Amino acid sequence: MKKYVFAGASQRALKMFCKPMLADYPDILKVCGVYDINYGRAKTFAAEAGASFAAYEDFDVMLATEKPDFVIVTTVDVYHAEYIIRSLEAGCDVITEKPMTTRDDLCRNILEAEKRTGHKVIVTFNYRYAPFMTKVKELIVSGAIGDVYSVHFEWLLTRNMALEGHGASYFRRWNARMEKSSGLLVHKSTHHFDLVNWWLGQRPEKVSAFAKLNLYGAKNSPYADVPAPGLRCANCPHAKECQFFYKPDEFEERFYIANESYDGYMKDNCVYAADIDIYDTMAVNVQYNKGAMLTYSLNATAMYEGWHCVINGSKGRLEIHNYEQGIDKKPENHIRLYDLNNNVTDFAIGRAGGGHGGGDVRLRNMLFLDNIPDPLGHAAGTADGAYSILVGVAANKSIKSGEIVCIEDLLK
Repeated sequence: MKKYVFAGASQRALKMFCKPMLADYPDILKVCGVYDINYGRAKTFAAEAGASFAAYEDFDVMLATEKPDFVIVTTVDVYHAEYIIRSLEAGCDVITEKPMTTRDDLCRNILEAEKRTGHKVIVTFNYRYAPFMTKVKELIVSGAIGDVYSVHFEWLLTRNMALEGHGASYFRRWNARMEKSSGLLVHKSTHHFDLVNWWLGQRPEKVSAFAKLNLYGAKNSPYADVPAPGLRCANCPHAKECQFFYKPDEFEERFYIANESYDGYMKDNCVYAADIDIYDTMAVNVQYNKGAMLTYSLNATAMYEGWHCVINGSKGRLEIHNYEQGIDKKPENHIRLYDLNNNVTDFAIGRAGGGHGGGDVRLRNMLFLDNIPDPLGHAAGTADGAYSILVGVAANKSIKSGEIVCIEDLLK
C-alpha cells in the first residue's frame, strides 16, 4: 500500500485529491499527513477529510515521520519547485498540480533534481483526460486533418458574478500577484498550452506576446478612493454597488476565513487592489518545431465562460466549441471535421460528469491504479510540465521586452 502526504492544504488538494483518494482507493493507498505554512488550515484540511491523518507545521518533520512514497504538491504556484525538489531529495516521488512551477530558473532546478535523484515527477494535466479533449487527440493522431498547419485557440473567463465570476476570482486571490503566480499565462494557460502541445505532438520553439490589464487593478477602479492592498469585500464601503462584490461560502468561511490569523491570506481581496500586477487580456503567438503555428488569447473579462479552437491541416479542419457557462450550454460538446471536399462530420461528445469535463476521475485512476493503458500518452512528466509553463514564461518575457523569445534559451 503506497503512502501519500500533501504539501499545501488547499481547497483543490482536499476536493480533487484527498477526499476522492480516501473514498475510491482505500485498499491500495494511504493518506498519511498534510503540511501547510498555515497550520490552522492544515488542521482544518485533516478534519474536513474526515480521516485520521496528522496535520504538520514542519514539512521535513512530516517526511521523516511518515516516510511517504509520494508527496502531492498543491501549494501556491511559486513554491511548487521548493517542495518538489525537497521531496525528490528526501527519496519520494512527486505528484504536482499544474503549473509545475512559475519561472524558467525554477523549471531548470526541477529538471536537474529529478535527473540527479532518480525519482520522478508527475504533472496533473486533468484537461487531457476529458473525453472531449481526448477525441480531438484521436482525430489528429488518426490523420483526419493531415499535417497540422495552424491552431487558433480562444479561452474566455467570465467576469459575470451571476455565473460565479471565474475570471474575476483570480483577481481577488494570491493569483493576482505576479510574484506568486507569474500571471494567468502561467497559472491558467499552462492547461491550454499543454493541450495544444499534446494534441500536436510538437514542441514549442518561439513565442511572442502582448497583454494589458483592462478591467481589474487600481487604475481601472470606478471609485475615487482607490483601494489599498488588504481591502476586502467584507469591509468595503462600495460593497452594495460593486459589480464584483464577493461573499465566501460556508466552506470558505471555515477553511480560509477562520484560519486567516495564521498567515493573513484572504479569499475576498478587492479586485481593484493597488498591488495587482497581472494581466486580464492576453494574446500569444507560438511557432512549433515541426511547422505548426498557434495563435492564442485569454480574456478574463468576458460575459460568458468557454472556449473555441480551430485546427487547420493539410487534409481538413477541426472546429471545436465548448460553452461552459452563460450561453448555449448543451448536454454535449461538438467537434466538426471539415474535409477538402466540403464534407462535414459532426462528433457529439456527451458532457462527462465530474470536474474538468470528466477529466479529474480519469486522471486519478491513471495516478493511483496500476496497469492503466495509455495509448495516447495522457500521463505527463517534467518535460510536458516544462514546455507548458515555458510558453507562458516566454510570453511574459516577450510582453516586457517586445521581442521574440526562444524556449530553448530558457532551458539552457
